[in-house]
Amino acid sequence: MSVADRPTTLRKTGHGTRGTVLRAGRWSLRLDPRTVLVCLALIVVTACLVVLSVGTGTYALSPLEVLRTFAGHGPPGAGFIVLDLRLPRAVVAVLIGFGTGMAGAVFQSVTRNPLGSPDIIGFGNGASAGALVAIVVLDAGAPQTALGALAGGFATAAAVYLLAWRRGVHGYRLVLVGIGVSAVLGAATSFLYVRADIGKAAQAASWMIGSLNDRGWTEVRIAALGLLVCAPVVLVHGRRLALLEMGDDAAGALGVPAERSRLVLLCAGTGLTALAVAAAGPVPFLAMAAPQLARRVTRAPGPNVLPAAWTGALLVTAADLITQRVTGSALMPVGVVTGVAGGLFLAWLLFRERRAHRV
Repeated sequence: MSVADRPTTLRKTGHGTRGTVLRAGRWSLRLDPRTVLVCLALIVVTACLVVLSVGTGTYALSPLEVLRTFAGHGPPGAGFIVLDLRLPRAVVAVLIGFGTGMAGAVFQSVTRNPLGSPDIIGFGNGASAGALVAIVVLDAGAPQTALGALAGGFATAAAVYLLAWRRGVHGYRLVLVGIGVSAVLGAATSFLYVRADIGKAAQAASWMIGSLNDRGWTEVRIAALGLLVCAPVVLVHGRRLALLEMGDDAAGALGVPAERSRLVLLCAGTGLTALAVAAAGPVPFLAMAAPQLARRVTRAPGPNVLPAAWTGALLVTAADLITQRVTGSALMPVGVVTGVAGGLFLAWLLFRERRAHRV
């Protein structure tokens, strides 16, 4: 029996790395025990927060009552409130957090810069501008808004990529060009606010902060579509993503086509960002903070795609629960909480880097 024909086996990784490797023919997957435990812990905590969030509101339910309602044995009237009104909001929070966290890990690894998140380099702003055109100008519904976000996100990605091209695309040029394009898109969205009537402007302003209000199963399908299409691409190219962090020369020496891999990963990250924006609007600082927190918790090198994704899901779910518990209302946009927390996290990160004499 040849090596390629052997069934899936487990063995310890060599070269001083920790973890085990799953092999099946030419496919292999390295599993780090700490990373696996962190992901499981994030999933459990996120699920607990979802149960608490679903039970929060004027018609309060205990966690046990929520679980019984999921099983079809809840209190009278709880089925409609939980399954039709509150659960879609909680599921959207998990999906957009997962997708945005994964996209943030992709962009930070591709640019090799912790500030290379899609909301800072303009990709998220492009999706927001496209969705805003659909909302304000075309008076579109959720599916048309999703198409507008996709069109705006990919148009911005193409513009940034081409403007940053110079015998290839390097991380620092992508970040600098993206910041410039983001400023232009910010001016465009301000112009749309000025031209919109007061009702649409108020709706757009709430949506642009990142809001989970009135989210239903349509938005769940939109956010899930981004994960179903783009997440497998990111996971399949996870090893290439780790090699790209080492630089194009090192990746090329190891047989990875750097520019083609970067383009594929940028497209997948843009798709994740655009559909997350279409489902709930741009959630500030999430794509930047989730990968950084994931790296610190797992203490593992590489992009940490799945830990970053589950960290993003946890952050959005927690922020949504805070808006409901602290303010006593579900009307405050979740982006207000993530914006405040993200600003504090950025200040702490800069302070830490300065103390280490890295900035």
